Formats: sequence, C-alpha cells, structure tokens
Amino acid sequence: MKETSNNGQYSLEKTLPPHPHLPKLEPPRGTRVSSEEATHQSSFTVDMMKLIRQSGNAISKRISILHENGAVSKKDLNESDVAEFEISGVKVLVKLKSEEEIRGRVAFFSRSNCRDSTAVRSFLRERGFDFSEINIDVYAHRERELVERTGSSQVPQIFFNEKHFGGLMALNWLRNSGEFDRRIKELLAEKCCGDAPAPVMYGFDEEGEGGGVDEMMSFVRVLRQKLPIKDRLMKMKIVKNCFSGAEVVEILIHHLDCGRKQAVEIGKKLAKKHFIHHVFGENDFEDGTHYYRLLEHEPFISNCYNFRGSTNDMEPQDAVMVGQKLFKIMTAILESYSSDDHSRVDYMRISQSEEFRRYLNLAQDLQRLNLLELSTNEKLAFFLNLYNAMVIHALIRIGRSDGMIARRSFFTDFQYVVGGYSYSLNSIRNNIIRGGHRQSYAFIKPFMRGGNTHHKLGHPKLNPLVHFGLCDGTKSTPVVRFFTPQGVEAELKQAARDFFRNGGIDVVLDKRVVHLSRIIKWYKEDFSEEKKLLKWIMSYVDANKAGLLTHLLGEDGGGSVHIVYQDYDWSINS
Repeated sequence: MKETSNNGQYSLEKTLPPHPHLPKLEPPRGTRVSSEEATHQSSFTVDMMKLIRQSGNAISKRISILHENGAVSKKDLNESDVAEFEISGVKVLVKLKSEEEIRGRVAFFSRSNCRDSTAVRSFLRERGFDFSEINIDVYAHRERELVERTGSSQVPQIFFNEKHFGGLMALNWLRNSGEFDRRIKELLAEKCCGDAPAPVMYGFDEEGEGGGVDEMMSFVRVLRQKLPIKDRLMKMKIVKNCFSGAEVVEILIHHLDCGRKQAVEIGKKLAKKHFIHHVFGENDFEDGTHYYRLLEHEPFISNCYNFRGSTNDMEPQDAVMVGQKLFKIMTAILESYSSDDHSRVDYMRISQSEEFRRYLNLAQDLQRLNLLELSTNEKLAFFLNLYNAMVIHALIRIGRSDGMIARRSFFTDFQYVVGGYSYSLNSIRNNIIRGGHRQSYAFIKPFMRGGNTHHKLGHPKLNPLVHFGLCDGTKSTPVVRFFTPQGVEAELKQAARDFFRNGGIDVVLDKRVVHLSRIIKWYKEDFSEEKKLLKWIMSYVDANKAGLLTHLLGEDGGGSVHIVYQDYDWSINS
C-alpha cells in the first residue's frame, strides 16, 4: 500500500489487504486490542479498517448521497473500470462491477443441522453457483424477513435475485424436468435489484442478545478501585495479585454502610459468580486472612484465548441455552466452510467469516457460566462441542508446528476460561470427557490444580466412543462434528461407524493382521483387552469387515490375531 499526504489528506493508491486474522472487529462488550495486534496497526490503518468494516449497504448509501450532492468526483481511469471517490478527505479507489457480475445473485435461507438445507447447499456447490447462505439459527433477526417474504419460517427457501423460487421440492422438480438450465437462465437474466435478500454483513450481534450487566458489577467496580491488590507470602509461597477476605469485607461495609454479615454474604455471591477465587481453591469465601484474586488476575488468564482484557461483566446466560447456541453456530460454520463429508475444513474462510466472529463473542460468554446446572448428557455434548470448536480456533489463532513439544504445547497451552476456571484441550479430554482417567503415557496427573470444578464436571462413566467424537484437526483424526444432548449417545455411535468405515480399521485375512488407528493405542486403557476389543469393534464396522473379524476370532480361525497400529498423519485436515 502506498500512502501520500497533502496538507493532512491521504491518498490510497492500492486497496488495503485484510489482516490475516480477520474478523477482529471489537465486540460490543468492553474489550481491548492486544498489544501484539496493536503493534502491527498504525492509527491510520485502524481508522481505515473501521471505515471498511461498515456494512456494504451503509457505504453504498453514503456514496449515493454524496454523488447526489455533488461531493463525489468520479473519473474514468482509461480501461480499468475503476471509480475514484473523495469522502471526508480520503481518496478511495473502487473497482466497478460489470453488468454480468451484479446479475445472478443466489441466496437461500437455512438452519443448522437441516438435511434439506444440506441438500440445497450441496447442489448449488456442484453446479458452481456463487451463493449467499442466510442461516436463521445464527442470524435470528433474519427469520422475520423470511416470514415476510414467504409467509413461513420453513427452510430451505431459495431466491434468485429478488424472486422467490421455493424450497428443496421445487429445486428437485426443476432438476428432474430437464428445464433447470433454461429456467435459471431466465431467472438470473435481469439485473439484481435492491429488493433481493441482502448477503450476511460483517457487524455486531443483534440488540437484546444475552442478559444485561451483572447485578454484582457495582460491588466489583468498587473492589477493583479500592482493594490493596499486591503480592503476599502464604504457605511459604509468593502469591501474586491477591487480597484478603477481611479487606473485601471492610470495603463493602464502608461502601454500603452495612453489617459484617451482609458484607460476607456479598463476598460469597461474588465468589459463586466467579468474580473472585481463593488463591488455592480451598473455600468459596470467608472473612479473615484467606487470600483471594479477581478472575482477571489469575495466573492462567494470559493463556485463555476467550478472554479479551477484562472479565465479561454481563449476567451469565443459562448454560443450556449457551450450549444450544454453541451447537448451532459451530454446525453452521462446519456446513458452510468444509467439504460435504467434513473431512476437509477451510480454516482461512472460517477465520474471515461473520459466523466465526459471532462464535468468538459467544466464547466470551463462557467465562462465568454455571456449568453445574447441566445434566450429564448436556455436559457431555457441551464439552465435546467445545473441544472441537477450540481446536478450530487454535488452528486459526496459533496454528500448529511439527514436533512432539509443539504438539504438546498446542493441547496444553491454548486455553479458555469457562465457568471461572481454565480449560486446555488436554484437560477437557482427560479431566472432563474421560472423567479424570490418566493416560498410560501422561506426565501430568488429572485434577492437578486443586479447588476447581473439573472433578465435579467429569463424566461419571468412561465411554470409549468419545474418542470418535473428538477432532484434533489432523488427517488421521475423526472428522469434526457437533453433538446434541438428546442424541449424543446415538451420534457417538454413528461417529464410530464413520471412523472405522473411513480407514480406522483394515483387516488382512491371510496374514491374520488387523490394522487399527493409533488413537486406540494411545487410549488403550479406555478399551478392552485386544480380543474383546475386536469383538467390540465388530458392532461399528460394515458387514464385510465384521465377517472377516468373525472368521479371525472364531475357533476355526487357525491361530492368534496380530494387531498393528497405523501411522498417525499429523497434517492439518484442510
């Protein structure tokens, strides 16, 4: 990009390239830009990015108004089809679309995890259409528009320009009639007018999503200002950024002009809502010399990628509702930005999508979530989905390098703060989903950090099927998918069938050898001993492989069965 300055006015000679980690629009709740990101952006670039991030409609209206008032100058730059506009002292060069480029807008309304929507999406991809998908599970405010246009909230609904075409049945009828190409050509012949469904635009979440400011925030603000936060000596250890329970109580007494008992009760509420924690997790809150920290001062917080500078001060949403939102938005991302079988994921397009930006805002809502109100199946589905979502976020945010140490860092150092405590990919898999069972090769004991709620949230019964529902973002891992609380057990069984059908097992009958995924070796303590393991696997393989295993394990099989574990491909599944 070349910048020139004439009396304080800037001229852009080349379009600004997007930041590699877009979308990074500041969310509506109080946040800050990290120092790392700030060092790569000049103040001018930030101002320009704010201008570019405005919705396309707003920019178009602004240009139209300026053009009508004569404030916009337009030049014909030879053969380049480029228009030049002067807006508030900034010269912006805009490439004009040709008539062909602005004809033929295809849009369809969809929902997450909808078979008919998936069929429409696959068909449009196969035919090479550049289409806009409006998922009303993600963009809930667009459902009203859908009803106004069609008289129903049923999906999918397809639009060619402003013309309502219909749903999957209409698409199938036209395709089977042999008139598809001719009819579509007619529908897309005219220039797209302003009444067509607008593409999804980059912007803030809808007004009214989530609750208001937490009722305890007035007390938290006072404590942040008045507490003597400093390093102290406790149990022969230096404890950083802490304060005593007595100091909290005294400040609240003077601020509220209340009794000591009331102040202690407020302190307990602050701890219950995860604004403060005991430094060693020994109690919730007590008056006296016990030391506590604010959540934003916890040592783990710098590794939490859903924490943006300050604690989320909004009233925590219902955990069940947040789990549903997580499922819907991640399913929408997976369906839009992966191959039909989900074996290949387009992480670059995900990183630039509005859906992913909304996921990042949702991830902030996890900070003080009350996970203990979830049922067993709700917790299992929630943490399976969170694990798979965190892997996608980690690959976008930090990538993954080769080598054992780098891989271990990927699974331990990329963390979220959820329900007041830190969770890495390893802690979710081993402490929660596997219920605290230690791997045979692990160097760290489960539940190592005392006082957190991991042990309360751990799945009560070890289920080996969970390993087929967790995607590590590699080519040898199970494909990424997301789960519902009501169907999680059946969905895990289907995940196991898909995994073994797509290379997780190979049987060589004449050599009496069974090749199995290395995942089973890594977590062998979760499965039965080898002969029982093969019998268990028979329930999840196709009839041909089940027959081969039956022959090998039968009395007429003619000897022992040798299990060989496959090499693991650590390449990213993109």
